[in-house]
Amino acid sequence: MAHLVLQFLFDSEDVLMANGMWIFLAVGAVALFGIFLPATTWMEHRRKEREAFYKADTIRRIAEAPGQGGTAAVELLREQERIASIKRREGMKIGGIINMGVGIGVTVFLYALLHGNPVFVCGLIPALIGAAMLVYVYVLAEPVF
Repeated sequence: MAHLVLQFLFDSEDVLMANGMWIFLAVGAVALFGIFLPATTWMEHRRKEREAFYKADTIRRIAEAPGQGGTAAVELLREQERIASIKRREGMKIGGIINMGVGIGVTVFLYALLHGNPVFVCGLIPALIGAAMLVYVYVLAEPVF
């Protein structure tokens, strides 16, 4: 029945296909931006909130413990900060290496594609960003102990 209605509204099969594509894209955009992204953002926010609550509760319980509870809580916080700093630094290393690889690959690709044109220099942009990230990690950042 729906096919007969669509055939009545649109004479040509090409018009039907073009409108079908637009309807598909519109429904996909509504699903992506109206449902999926807000739902995942909300779930991520709830997860972080739950983690912060449990972390605060654990530190409170350690601090309230008799004896060396306060010292242990401070040590726990320092250790967590050290681990987070190491993870951040390792992420910068990986990001720098990936950027350098992409930059070198784009440079080689553009040079092979367009021999006489200096467009291949554009590949140096991600390579230099990667190099800057690696220089920061190995030279400028304070050491983690």
